[in-house]
Amino acid sequence: MTELDLDDTALVLVDLQNDNVHPDGAYASFGAAAHAVKQDLLGHVGELLGWARDHDVPVIHNHIVSYPGRPFGGSNAPIFTMIGPESLKLGSWGAQPLEGLEPRADEPVLLRNRMSAFNGTNLDLMLRNLGITTVVVAGVWTNMAVEHTVRDAADHGYRVVLASDATSSLGDDWQHAALSFALTNIAEITETAAITA
Repeated sequence: MTELDLDDTALVLVDLQNDNVHPDGAYASFGAAAHAVKQDLLGHVGELLGWARDHDVPVIHNHIVSYPGRPFGGSNAPIFTMIGPESLKLGSWGAQPLEGLEPRADEPVLLRNRMSAFNGTNLDLMLRNLGITTVVVAGVWTNMAVEHTVRDAADHGYRVVLASDATSSLGDDWQHAALSFALTNIAEITETAAITA
């Protein structure tokens, strides 16, 4: 069981959007949809959401989007040119939350066009305003936006708990690299059942 003080804990959900992991999404052919199924992403994130809502733990959703017309997300790195112009378009089905994981009215949805949930959003300010010192992170892709978010959370001074089975990547190799090497000295890596117990 992962020890948490629920009075200073928040759940941060990253990029749980159709294009990222749905079988009809833009990145299904990259392996994203299959790996999400293998991880039981929807089931585990659903458990975390239920736990957070039942225990009045704040939930903050974070979505990556592309904006029409120009490459507002930049082209300085290959990942940014991969996002848009046809994927994750603001207002499109692909940018919408996955069915069953839709935000409630009291759960903010922060939009950004960079990797980290902290970059270009008010996430840090919101967490501090709520007195949050621990963030539980879940979402996709583990080796990209989740990893960036976890690193930034640690850099901002938060204790980070990563629900590894409530994340997915493009495949097992990417998942293993992130969880077994990249994040081992940044976050407490655990599983959903240990958080919700």
